[in-house]
Amino acid sequence: MRSTVADTLPPGVKRALTKLGADVALARKKRNLTAMMMAERIGVAKSTYLKVEKGDPTVALGTYAMTFFVLGFGDVLGEMLDARRDDQGLLLDAERMPQRVRTPKSPRAL
Repeated sequence: MRSTVADTLPPGVKRALTKLGADVALARKKRNLTAMMMAERIGVAKSTYLKVEKGDPTVALGTYAMTFFVLGFGDVLGEMLDARRDDQGLLLDAERMPQRVRTPKSPRAL
């Protein structure tokens, strides 16, 4: 028996995707758009768009990206893992800094 992506996701990730889907649905409704209108603008079938609103992890990232774009959040994905906002990465960089900086020795004359 095969395991699917949905079966192997950690509970926190499942909750985050479910919340994301609910947030997408709310944003769509605030803009007075139907699910069919969203699907047409994104370029997917209505059933695929409804999976987005459910937070289905099997939906392609490009579909989520187009959904964000249609709703006016086109730059969200580009900013999500911005190195300047990566606190954990910045801490790791600081830990890797050398304790001392030495000048390189000059090469010996032959």
